[in-house]
This record gives sequence, C-alpha cells and structure tokens, in this order.
Amino acid sequence: MSVTQSQSSAEVRILPNAAAIARRAAERLVEIAAEGVRRKGSFELVLSGGSTPKALHTLLVSDPELRSKVPWDKMHLFFGDERHVKPDDPRSNYRMALETLISKSPLKPEQIHRIKAEYPIAEDAAKDYERQIRAHFKLAEGEFPRFDLVLLGMGSEGHTASLFPGTKALQENRRIVVHNWVGKVLMDRITLTAPALNNAGFVLFMVTGADKCLALTAVLERAYEPEQLPAQLIRPLNGSLLWLVDTAAGSQLTHAIRE
Repeated sequence: MSVTQSQSSAEVRILPNAAAIARRAAERLVEIAAEGVRRKGSFELVLSGGSTPKALHTLLVSDPELRSKVPWDKMHLFFGDERHVKPDDPRSNYRMALETLISKSPLKPEQIHRIKAEYPIAEDAAKDYERQIRAHFKLAEGEFPRFDLVLLGMGSEGHTASLFPGTKALQENRRIVVHNWVGKVLMDRITLTAPALNNAGFVLFMVTGADKCLALTAVLERAYEPEQLPAQLIRPLNGSLLWLVDTAAGSQLTHAIRE
C-alpha cells in the first residue's frame, strides 16, 4: 500500500501552537458529542495519555461556554492505553485524567471505564479491559466497539497509544485490547489495538513540538511502513481522521492546511 492510499482520507491542519490545537479539539469534541447523543443517546470518548491533552481537559472543565456544551451526563470515558502501574502512580494516564478532567467534572464513577493496570500481570489487565468494553457495547464475538471519538498523540519515533515500533501488538487483528511489552521503556503497556481504534467514528491526533517533526512527516508523507511508524496503522474504516499539529511539528509537511 502506498502512503497516498494509507493517508488519503486524513485531514491535516497546522495550527499556531498547543493552545490553538486544544481549542480546536475541544470544539470538535463538543460537536461530535452532540451528534452522538442525538443519534444514540450517549457519547463514548477515548482519552489519550501524554502531556498534550492536559490543555484540552482544562478547557473542557474551565471554559464556561465549552463546559456548558459537553453532555456530561451522557458521556462514557475510555482510555487508549495505560502503563502497567497503579492508578495513583505519577506515570498513570488515568491519574492524569483524574487530576485534569474527571475530578473537576460532574462525571460519575460508572461513566469512567479505566484500565485496571494494578493487576500484577499485564495480560489480566488487558483481558479485564476488553471485558469492560464488550459489556458496555454489548458486543458479539469478533465485533469491535464503535467509539464516537478517539483522541491520540504520537511519539517522536512514530508510536501512538502503546503501539510501539517493532512490538507484537502491531500484528493483532482480532482482540480489542492487548498488553504490549515495550523494550524501549522496559515496561508492559496495555493498549487498544489498531482494529479497535480504526472502528471509531472519528479519530483526532494532537501533535506538538519540533521533536515530532521528522516522524510526523514520515507518517503522513513517506512510504507506508507501520512496523517502523505505527501511527500509520490508524486509518478509520468508516470514520474521519483529523491531525491537528503545531507549526514546529508540521514545519516539513507539504500537503497540510496551514491556518
């Protein structure tokens, strides 16, 4: 598959900075949430880890206009991935979301579907999370969930969620969740698989920083080599794909919309 085929459906926009990305992402989130509630009475959102989403979380809970548009009582929060640590660990994606979003919102415990990474064995955490997702979406065997919106970031080597270059999770095509040993960080991760992410209605990447420039250009405009650049795996089958990147990360892109 050529890179043209793999990324032809992607919309790529270069915004001035991280703050602009957070605001645009928040605006799209409330639009997608409203549509989800109109269509089926709920909004299923997958959160990303890392530092970039923090500004988005802050906007959603502190900006009066945006906060008023979020259907808090109809939301269900999921996580794209998690480190194999306890929920109070500083490295935990859940802890970051709790501190920046969940604790400052009217969300109830039953609306939060976290990865229970405190299981001593990472595979048990993966199986538990898959059971949670299957139960919520009432999935039959072989079916994947239809998240309304998946938020993703990208690492400087092209990983997304916990799909790292050269790891076994890249080959998974049947499960929704797997554990993934990542030699680069010497840690097990628990992650949604590419097929699960690609079944979403809308996938939104947020990428900032000059250290992402080379990988971002390779992912979007170079040969399709997902074993080296796992973010290339993310191509929604029946949904939309939007990349919001800042000027530093997108400085070498030639096919993006510069705003």
